[in-house]
Amino acid sequence: MKLRACSNALVTTALTLGLAAAASPAGAADPPPFLDRLHTVSAVASTVPENGDVNPYGTFTIQESVGDLHRGNVLISNFNNSANLQGTGTTLVQVTPGGSRTTFATIDPNNLPGPCPGGVGLTTALTVLPGGWVVVGSLPTADGTSDTAEAGCLLVLDRHGTVRETIAGDGINGPWDMTAVSTGKRSELFVTNVLNGTVAGGGAEVDRGTVLRITLCTEDDQPPQRVATTEIGSGFPERTDPAALVVGPTGVGLGHDGTLFVADAVLSRITAIPHAVARTDSAGIGRVVTEGGGLNAPLGLAIAPRGDILTVNGGDGNIVETTSEGRQVASKQINNEGTPPGAGALFGLALDLDQDAVYFVNDADNALDVLH
Repeated sequence: MKLRACSNALVTTALTLGLAAAASPAGAADPPPFLDRLHTVSAVASTVPENGDVNPYGTFTIQESVGDLHRGNVLISNFNNSANLQGTGTTLVQVTPGGSRTTFATIDPNNLPGPCPGGVGLTTALTVLPGGWVVVGSLPTADGTSDTAEAGCLLVLDRHGTVRETIAGDGINGPWDMTAVSTGKRSELFVTNVLNGTVAGGGAEVDRGTVLRITLCTEDDQPPQRVATTEIGSGFPERTDPAALVVGPTGVGLGHDGTLFVADAVLSRITAIPHAVARTDSAGIGRVVTEGGGLNAPLGLAIAPRGDILTVNGGDGNIVETTSEGRQVASKQINNEGTPPGAGALFGLALDLDQDAVYFVNDADNALDVLH
């Protein structure tokens, strides 16, 4: 009965709050794009910790101070080790708005509390649940190449950076990005997976990427336990890539009405899975919201205050704003390093606490930057 109560509380509350947030006065003029008020890119801090890990991916703004996590700081996961081998990064760093960096966790792949097929290679899938439970994805490799990539897991760390639990199997296969919503004791993780047939495909497109909704329930001070896994999205294109290890469904963001938006990096589009919090089956790729235009291999995704979709391009260093109806209303170049300019520099992004600036990782410099 406790798990059922935990399960029922979130769906009603989350959808009710979401619908209220989506409401707007009849006949109201469209507000100007969120990105129109942001003009300046500034460096915040290096994301390289003491062990030399590079290639920052996951980016999350901490909402509450608990344990060693501090409200307003940005938590970042590293995908590569000091030798720049993809799928071997083991560190989470915490950066203050003023630019101070500390190492929150260094994860030992040989000392995990449960299974994580292949070991540790921390991805863009990163969130912090109530109580300071950090959940981060792992898509590990043995040598930095897709040939040795394995299914990985979700790692659950406590507020002090100790891994307390692993969540593996039951559809988890290369967890690549993630968002979450929580109410009371229940949390829902929305996780993209990019390894379903991609290694065997040898670089060819394989339309088997998935989005899972993983239901967690927390009791007392124990790590949250998985109580259900539901495949709510499927058929997303994915492929291996020497430069990016794997390309597939990446950024996810939950809209005000309970729609989950997904960045499809292979086909440069954004799709929408309706009723993501409550649905009991797969919507396939969902509805195509927008494709092409300013989108160029969109990776990280976040929802702006009024519900517009922010994505960063892996192909050209741009951030793009799209309405939930599919109109691309703004685009800015926030990185121009490399050839072509900005290619390969952007991945995770997150709004600051005041929702008037965007933090993003800069893989060209292994740094956290901010658009403000």
